[in-house]
Amino acid sequence: MKSCKQASFLMSKKLDTPLSFIESISLKIHLAMCKSCAECDSQLLSIHTLCQKRHIDTSIKDTDTTQ
Repeated sequence: MKSCKQASFLMSKKLDTPLSFIESISLKIHLAMCKSCAECDSQLLSIHTLCQKRHIDTSIKDTDTTQ
């Protein structure tokens, strides 16, 4: 992995689609060496998870037809 910029691209990409084996290994190595990127990856995952949960909660409320 050449840069934190490339790592951030892969961090974002992995939230939407599986990374290739090479991309995954490159990112893991970078995250092991770069504490800033490791923290960013953790935060991105937390935000992504919360957004998914919020979307599911909102969808459930939209389909609730209490009369």
